[in-house]
Amino acid sequence: MINLSDCKNTFKIIVLHICAMQTLNLPNYDFKITRKEKGDFIFDVIRKKNILLTPEEWVRQHMIHYLHKNSGYPKGLLKVESGVMYNARMKRSDIIIYDRKGSPNILVECKAPSVKIDQSTVEQVAMYNRTLNASVIILTNGMVHYTFKLGDKGVLINLDEIPEFRG
Repeated sequence: MINLSDCKNTFKIIVLHICAMQTLNLPNYDFKITRKEKGDFIFDVIRKKNILLTPEEWVRQHMIHYLHKNSGYPKGLLKVESGVMYNARMKRSDIIIYDRKGSPNILVECKAPSVKIDQSTVEQVAMYNRTLNASVIILTNGMVHYTFKLGDKGVLINLDEIPEFRG
């Protein structure tokens, strides 16, 4: 028999944890969050599985939803935490958005809200992009977002907003 007071307490704990996750400078979305023995997990609609809910994952999931729901990118064109080979070492990119031909179009690097986006972050994403050659790069910690277009000779040109999907 299920004890109603236990359910209420579990619900309160989950709500408190979600509230403890920092409010981001992105729209709110209806996430599926599950409490397990190892911690709280958030359902990733791209990888189609529960992922441990960390501050960085919180930002990554907001960006996935923003890119799909607000910017119109089809889920089928997004790849999350895929391997990128650089100098014979495997690195992980947060989000890659492909064009309809299968070429990388946008590279997104997500950091936890407490991580400042600085020159080392720009260098990290630029290193990944040497292999991918995406035309747009997005850096975000959920609070601050930078969007760049790759210009001639690898020069990053600041964009005012994230480009919307254009089929």
